[in-house]
Amino acid sequence: MRFVPREQLDRLARTKSHQGVVAVVAGKNYSELDEILAHKKGEHSFVVVLDGVEDPHNLGALIRTADGAGADGVVIPERRAAAVNPTVAKASAGASEHVNIARVVNLARALEQMKERSLWIVGLDERGDRSYDELDYRMDCVIVLGAEGHGLHDLVRKKCDYLVSIPMAGRVSSLNVSVAGAVVMYEVARQRRALPATSVAERPAGQRKGLGS
Repeated sequence: MRFVPREQLDRLARTKSHQGVVAVVAGKNYSELDEILAHKKGEHSFVVVLDGVEDPHNLGALIRTADGAGADGVVIPERRAAAVNPTVAKASAGASEHVNIARVVNLARALEQMKERSLWIVGLDERGDRSYDELDYRMDCVIVLGAEGHGLHDLVRKKCDYLVSIPMAGRVSSLNVSVAGAVVMYEVARQRRALPATSVAERPAGQRKGLGS
């Protein structure tokens, strides 16, 4: 521990809102996708995939929500997306330090790997054919959230078994991605707390290969 002038702390923290303490730590150690899939927290897997979220504040908020809702981990792409940095860590209220986060080269391929492991892929899209709260999440599932502005990429959308939307009563067509993600993640958590698990036989099988197949 060293005591230094406040101006030096301001430079290190890149902000004056540091309360007089700055820690220098190593960069984020990302998890492997297999690690996330192997260590589920509950009876069923629950993974959050972020398709190109670029705003670090949104990424931090989503990681914080994923932690609170009990997700096993978060998957983000290596390119054209925010990485975990000090801004993300602050926005996540520290959740980024203990949530398993994987960075993958090919998000569509990662979704395919999860489908091969019997996880169901649920994409949130304003053009979804059913409301988010009409789907049964008591199964091994992946929630996919799109980027600010353009939503899910076509290749990612085609990998989804279901597309759900959040009904909007006003004039805007969608919510901020971090707010929308919170709505859906906590619906998953609510259903799993309140209701018994659904058997595989009770789930519709017709869409299993993905919406684009």
